[in-house]
Amino acid sequence: MDPSEIRQRIDRFRALVIGRANAGKTTMLRRVCNTRENPDIYNSAGEKIDPTVLMASRERGEHEIENELVFRNNPGFIFHDSRGFEAGGESEFDMVKAFIARRSKETRLKDRLHVIWYCIPMDQACRSFTQGEIKFFSQCDTSNKSQSSVPVIVLFTKFDALYDEAYGQLRSMGKSMEEAEELAPKHAEESFANGPQLRFLYHSEKIRHPPKCHADLLDMDREDADCGSLMERTAETLDNEVLKQLFVSTQQTNLEICMKYAVQM
Repeated sequence: MDPSEIRQRIDRFRALVIGRANAGKTTMLRRVCNTRENPDIYNSAGEKIDPTVLMASRERGEHEIENELVFRNNPGFIFHDSRGFEAGGESEFDMVKAFIARRSKETRLKDRLHVIWYCIPMDQACRSFTQGEIKFFSQCDTSNKSQSSVPVIVLFTKFDALYDEAYGQLRSMGKSMEEAEELAPKHAEESFANGPQLRFLYHSEKIRHPPKCHADLLDMDREDADCGSLMERTAETLDNEVLKQLFVSTQQTNLEICMKYAVQM
C-alpha cells in the first residue's frame, strides 16, 4: 500500500509517553522527530494552546493528558504526555488508566492509541522501580481482545549514565584508563542485561502486565543520537500491518528500518 493511502486511512501515529520528572521524554521525542524545537500543543478540540497558558496551568498542578503534542518537523506523530505517577499520585494514575482504556477501544484506528513508551531514567541515584511504576505494570492491562492491543515499551533513558559506573568498576579491576574507557559501554550493557531491573520487570510476581520489550537510549541530546533501537522495537511490537507501515513511513530517523519493512511488506 502506498504511504499516502495509509495516511488517508489512519491519519497519524499516536503514542502515549509516560515517565518520571527529568526522564528525558521531550529530548527523546525531539530525536524521534529529528528536531531541536519544542512541539506545538493542541487541546482535544484541535485548538492550539498558548504556551504561556499551558505553563500557568502546570504551575497550578494541572495536567491534561488529552493534549496533543505535534512537532512541525514531523507532523505524522501525535504524542500524549503523562507525568510520572509520583507527581500526581492516585488521581494522575487514574487519569492515565482511563485514557488508555478509552483510547484503546476507539472504533476508528486514527483515534486509537497505538503505542505506549514508558521512560525510566538511568541517571537517578535510586534506579529501583517506583511504587507508581510497579502499580502501572500491575494494574494497567493494555491488551484489548476485541481490537488490537496497545504495546508498552520501556525506554531506559540516559543509559550512558551507567557507563561512568562501568568505567569505575573496570578501573578497580586493574584496567588502564584507556582500556576502561573502551570497555565501559559493553561492560555496562552486559551488567544491565543480567541485572536486577530487567529480572524484576519481566519475572517479578508483582508485575502482572510486563511490557512487550525494552530499549536502551543514550546521548539523546546529541544531534547524531541513535533512536534505532526504539524504532526497531516499536515496529516489531505492532500487530496491525497497516499501522506498522504507517509507523515505518512516519519515522524519519532510521533508513534501515524503512528498507527492512519495505522488503518484508
